[in-house]
Amino acid sequence: MTSRTPRDSRLRLVGPRTLATAPRAVAERRSQRPAPRPPEGTPAPAVLARMARTGLAPAAAIARWADATSRHGTSVRPLTGGALSDDATEQAAADLDLTPGQARTDWDTARLAGLIEVHGSTARPGWRLSAWDRDDSAVLRGWVALFDAWSLVHPAPSGLDPAAVAEVVEAVPQLLSFLQLSAGPVPVPQLLDLLDQRVTELREERCEIPHDPQPAPQSTPDSAPRSDQGPHSPTTLPPLLDWALGALADVGALTLSPGQATLTPLGSWAVWVKLEQIIVAAQSPAGNIEQSADAMLRGCARLRPNAARAEYRAWLAARPAKSAVTELLDTARGDDALVRGLAFEALRVVGAPAEPEVRAAAGETPLRPYALMWLAEHEGADPEDVHTALTRDEVTWLWVDTAAAVTDHGESGLLVRHLESAVQPTVPALLHEVRAVGHPRTVQVLVALAAAHPDPALAKAVRRAAFQVHTGGG
Repeated sequence: MTSRTPRDSRLRLVGPRTLATAPRAVAERRSQRPAPRPPEGTPAPAVLARMARTGLAPAAAIARWADATSRHGTSVRPLTGGALSDDATEQAAADLDLTPGQARTDWDTARLAGLIEVHGSTARPGWRLSAWDRDDSAVLRGWVALFDAWSLVHPAPSGLDPAAVAEVVEAVPQLLSFLQLSAGPVPVPQLLDLLDQRVTELREERCEIPHDPQPAPQSTPDSAPRSDQGPHSPTTLPPLLDWALGALADVGALTLSPGQATLTPLGSWAVWVKLEQIIVAAQSPAGNIEQSADAMLRGCARLRPNAARAEYRAWLAARPAKSAVTELLDTARGDDALVRGLAFEALRVVGAPAEPEVRAAAGETPLRPYALMWLAEHEGADPEDVHTALTRDEVTWLWVDTAAAVTDHGESGLLVRHLESAVQPTVPALLHEVRAVGHPRTVQVLVALAAAHPDPALAKAVRRAAFQVHTGGG
């Protein structure tokens, strides 16, 4: 789960076709290989989903509270960064019989699990909440998103050295792999030894290239660290390990007992998912032609482009064009980015009858990049050049939206490769502009990218950006 590949903070620029065809690439990539079976003894997905629902029940409850509050005409308006305001916290605590601290924790958990999304100054339920009771895959994806964000769920105590915290976050996958291979309780002293070894290896392996020019350090006789100090000295590692184990226990990845730690079934399954670089995908429903637009698009997601277009044509032929276009656009307004991209693929099959409604949809921020590219192609632009119809901010929004589709439905390797499609020439420039456009899935995308990327230096920068977006910091 680590890499010795030399690191370079610059991004390789690739052809614009990557942005225009990314949703199709996700669907194609998903269909190329069957998912391997999990290790023997792993509970069935339905059992794992029940465990995840139990662990995330408080988060789902506050997400439903926010949804019900909005439907009664009083939108929940979070603070900058997405945190609950004091008034909303008090109201949620009173309505759900919680303490204010519990309400804030449940709210943050719901955001990280994709049950709540913040759009500007308004919070609304994420697509996973609407699928919570019927889609085990959506539930498991929500839990994996929380698992990836364990260091945000339970931030490190302020007294710990930030550099040491970052190193421990990078080393944790090794500990989790060891816990899975052990298939039982592991003594904490053994984990501490492994953590010490792994952090030492990381420091020896790393030849980190700063993202921005840095002044040369001015060494003085008094500036050399003593042998008993430093980011991973014997006195700092135990509290760092305690923090990491406690945070992982908070998200339900492991259980702690005196002097030992054990992966939960969910934790063991998630480690296997990461090691195998797969995502559990929802099965395509049968009878796509008779399904709603949402169900039809999800059913076509695993098909190759030609087969999917045939399904779109058959589905459209069974409906009046106007009502079909309206239904496709309503589906595109949902929170699943892959479905949004596929909806516009289906609208390409509709052609001219869809133009008035697509043109109107260009005024809606989530749909605007897709609508502008659709219109450009409809007006005769080469499919590889349609990205020129977008502003830099719109391209960046589309990059995040596509990354969200990959996060929810693709493989980790595809998410890493998606990084290369960014128009920004460097990682810092990309992170700056991604944060500026304010996409509601920014934190989840950055957390997933940090978890998937093999470059520890780049992953650390992305993780830092995710933390800053999550907390509303600069």
